[in-house]
Amino acid sequence: MDFNRLQQRLHAIKSTFGCKGCKAFMLALALLTRLPTLAINDIKPQDSSRSALFYPLVGLVIGLLLYLPVLLFTHASPMVLAAIIITLWSVITGGLHLDGLADSSDAWLGGMGDEDKIHRILKDPLVGTAGVVSIVCVLLLKFVTLTALLEKAGDSAGWFIIFAPIVGRSMILLLFMTTQYIREQGLASEIVEHLPVRATWQILTVLGVLSVMLSFSGLVFALIGFWLLRRMMLNYISGFTGDTVGATVEITEMLWLLGIVLLGV
Repeated sequence: MDFNRLQQRLHAIKSTFGCKGCKAFMLALALLTRLPTLAINDIKPQDSSRSALFYPLVGLVIGLLLYLPVLLFTHASPMVLAAIIITLWSVITGGLHLDGLADSSDAWLGGMGDEDKIHRILKDPLVGTAGVVSIVCVLLLKFVTLTALLEKAGDSAGWFIIFAPIVGRSMILLLFMTTQYIREQGLASEIVEHLPVRATWQILTVLGVLSVMLSFSGLVFALIGFWLLRRMMLNYISGFTGDTVGATVEITEMLWLLGIVLLGV
């Protein structure tokens, strides 16, 4: 056994999940949610990149918060609980990913295949018809799938709901690892440049195994959605932006739930 290599590996794990890990987690929480966090100072590019490893953990925090209404209001109707969960979901994230979904939809449909026009629309803060329709469709599908899960899945519904935000934020890591970021000075440029490749693939592998154990059909739907979205990104803009990341999160979360409802576990 190479003890020097083992020692280096243990040091890397400690650096990732020790005090630096706490800072990275706070950065991830501050970026992906509107939950209160500790003040963070002296942020280096490596800190931003390390924070990406904690995106699925932020998804777990979101999922646990989403399941609280189910635990607190045990006698409420599934439809009411689904509406509360959807509202809470939007409040926790501040509509961050929904905004990306709307901008991406406007750009893909309004750009008509013209890459320059697509980029102009992506940078436009106004939301068009396609953006509004896409938000309504995704939220509606989340609402009906949550209602169906709460009605039929019993105690298992909790695991499916909790894991949905984890799946969505895991897809961010998968996008970072497989697709080019096209903005030189964008929010994700430093994250992608310094992202720990080996640790990222290890996290994705573990989460993939857990997803299969929980719901193979949900994971298949989410991965098909990811593949289609990635093809659109490559065909239309030759990579991804922050807006298309948001669209990926929202759509894969919805498809995870939809796959479970349509095909069962």
